[in-house]
Amino acid sequence: YVLDRKQFGKTVASFQNTQFKLADMAADLHAARLMIRHAAAQLDENSAEATLYCAMAKRFATDTGFRVCNDALQLLGGYGYPKDYPIERYLRDVRVHQILEGTNEIMRVIISRSMLNAK
Repeated sequence: YVLDRKQFGKTVASFQNTQFKLADMAADLHAARLMIRHAAAQLDENSAEATLYCAMAKRFATDTGFRVCNDALQLLGGYGYPKDYPIERYLRDVRVHQILEGTNEIMRVIISRSMLNAK
């Protein structure tokens, strides 16, 4: 969409701010995926720290997913709201995941307690 949409006679994709936003979105999603894979590996290994890594991955991935979806909605402008485009559903879905299986605030409690109890 940013390759087609024009503002001030240029495509939205040609603006450096858009390019930076897209780069940040891609890097953040990649980091979230790596954290999820690391947490899954800790579970597979029955690591004593699996709960900690799962809490970190859940908190980071859902917050990142929400931020990326929100940024994508911003890039789509008014087209991000209609149900014709999947981004509005993605935003709702990721918001629910910030709450399900323990809110991200609870994930922060798990993480901080693990840090404070470490010896």
